[in-house]
Amino acid sequence: MMKKTGSFLLLIVLVLSLALGVGGATAAPKTQQVTELVIFWAQWPPADYLQEIGNRYEAETGIKITVIQEPWGSFYDRMSAEWAAKGDAYDMVVGDSQWLGQGAEQGHYMELTDFMVENDLVDTVTAATLKYYGEFPANSGRYWAYPTEGDAVGWAYRKDRLENPEEMAAFEAEYGYPLAVPETWAELRDIAEFFYRPDENVYGVGVYTQKDYDGMIMGYENVMFSWGVDWQDENNQVLGVVNSEKAVEALEFYKGLYQFAPPGTNNAFYTEMNSVFVNGQATMIMNYFAFLPDLLNAEKNPYAGVTGFFAGPAGPYGDRYTALGGQGMSVLNYVSNERKQASLDFIKWFASDEVQQQWADVGGYTCNIGVLESEEFLNNTPYNRAFADSMTFVKDFWNIPVYGELLEPAQRYINGYVVGNVGTAKEALDGMAVEQHEILAAAGVIDG
Repeated sequence: MMKKTGSFLLLIVLVLSLALGVGGATAAPKTQQVTELVIFWAQWPPADYLQEIGNRYEAETGIKITVIQEPWGSFYDRMSAEWAAKGDAYDMVVGDSQWLGQGAEQGHYMELTDFMVENDLVDTVTAATLKYYGEFPANSGRYWAYPTEGDAVGWAYRKDRLENPEEMAAFEAEYGYPLAVPETWAELRDIAEFFYRPDENVYGVGVYTQKDYDGMIMGYENVMFSWGVDWQDENNQVLGVVNSEKAVEALEFYKGLYQFAPPGTNNAFYTEMNSVFVNGQATMIMNYFAFLPDLLNAEKNPYAGVTGFFAGPAGPYGDRYTALGGQGMSVLNYVSNERKQASLDFIKWFASDEVQQQWADVGGYTCNIGVLESEEFLNNTPYNRAFADSMTFVKDFWNIPVYGELLEPAQRYINGYVVGNVGTAKEALDGMAVEQHEILAAAGVIDG
């Protein structure tokens, strides 16, 4: 252990160094009382990338960063158990956006508003990512997380099909306009129909349909949002909102897309989407950008050389949105003040333009505006332009504590209609709206 006299001399050196600006603009601050910070995240490649970035922080500061990973299936359960125990095993968590309400209202998260504002972090990330990864309540200007791993639903497509001269001529003859990367959902639907050729084992489009947790909703809301439909109005009312005429039209459209999907995709999420693409069946697939890099790996995708990417298309009424993925980094309230400060120091360092570029370089999906707009980033991978574009129009569902209760009837009714052919779109949305209204009323979010 370091003696007190040594600590005092080291503190003097640190103060003088900071005063003189030693280390440059992005040099990480040092918090003497803390020697290790623990970050909790799900088990997937971005967590490995964060550990790599954390190793660089340790090299600069001497403060060890340990990223604890938990399988997605138990990620929330383990975090909620730690919340319930008011435990201090983790200093920070890179948590889902829907956790914000619970984290804020139940006192699990440290409020970051002053920290974000005073350090000008609110202006360094795209407005959409700040809103959905960090802000609670909506439009309050109160922040509980720093946007860390940006993600959204994007699209992969077969360039050899859409750019084939014979296919282009046949498409234009049938639909009256040139075959190209779709800019609207109507164009995407036409392309899906055109390449629906079951007798050739060729199909138009793969879309999310998974009935468990949130898979179906993550697919449907790309269409729903782009039709100008929200999950609630400004007063959190759902009746007449989620089951509006436009919502019915959007749900019918999504079911219409599903009819051009490959067989066996009646319970499909990100794994299944990539599978039907690499096996040559799907001409286009939706998938989160986090899972698109595999499609450029020739060992995993025999069509890697002819795989292209695009951002979500626009709807018929002028709206264009894509479903949010990714997570924000929050500081847990149950650690000591010293550990809170050390965590803030790390986030400030991590949020710097220089480190965000490093984060993007190792494989992380940054929300930093400067990085997203840089030619270096845009030209780094074939999907980066589509990703950067998507980060400006992402949209999310609920982040209030009862989000899970709202999600369950949404999944059940929408999956039942799209995949199970249960009733009409209007009947499905009406049923969902009534149940969600009752949930919100019981929770005191709205008047009963």
